[in-house]
Amino acid sequence: LTQFVCVFSALIHDVDHSGVPNAQLVKENSKIATFYQGKSVAEQNSVDLAWDLLLDDSFKDLRAAIFATDVEKARFRQLVVNSVMATDIMDPDLKAIRNARWEKAFSAFPNMQEDLKDVTNRKATIVIEHLIQASDVAHTMQHWHIYRKWNERLFLELYQAYIAGRAEKSPETFWYKGELGFFDFYIIPLAMKLKECGVFGVSSDEYLNYAMRNRKEWEDRGQEVVREMMEKIKGGAKG
Repeated sequence: LTQFVCVFSALIHDVDHSGVPNAQLVKENSKIATFYQGKSVAEQNSVDLAWDLLLDDSFKDLRAAIFATDVEKARFRQLVVNSVMATDIMDPDLKAIRNARWEKAFSAFPNMQEDLKDVTNRKATIVIEHLIQASDVAHTMQHWHIYRKWNERLFLELYQAYIAGRAEKSPETFWYKGELGFFDFYIIPLAMKLKECGVFGVSSDEYLNYAMRNRKEWEDRGQEVVREMMEKIKGGAKG
């Protein structure tokens, strides 16, 4: 069940994403921002839409295969909610909770009196959260060409938001330095945590190595890449 949660959450975590961050949805006073009271707006919306679809009669057999009892159903939903909420990396409260849970789960000085089941469940929860975070930015931990492909698509998405008046700045103005900061303060620390938790074996070395290589190549070539992406966009507009 838990393994399928990871797959399911990765598939649905960006359902109905509008191409702008939560902060912009709140700024626009969108219906979903109001409904979710400005907290993890896109993530909560994705969970609710996907869950409603899963409960449709056409997926009766799939539901029966996933959970056979109400207890399993409740556990599946809770794990999905926790996993998808973990992809909201901008919410400071959620970030603080996850960091505290990580420190407690992988502390060098564990509480020896704590129930073993509680310890195991906490570790499993935090590993799943970091796994889904990694899947959300998996392109940064793969070959340079994979990273470039999805980096360009995100750049185009944000540029379109700018043209539509849904962003204050063109990504051209901040993309190079922004990606360096993203690697330094999120991607590489995340890859190091995947290695530290010891769950992924030698694969964690691969993730970290790719992240560091891509960071170095972006530092060397990123400004040129941004120029090329803008030329491509302007060329397409002229055509």
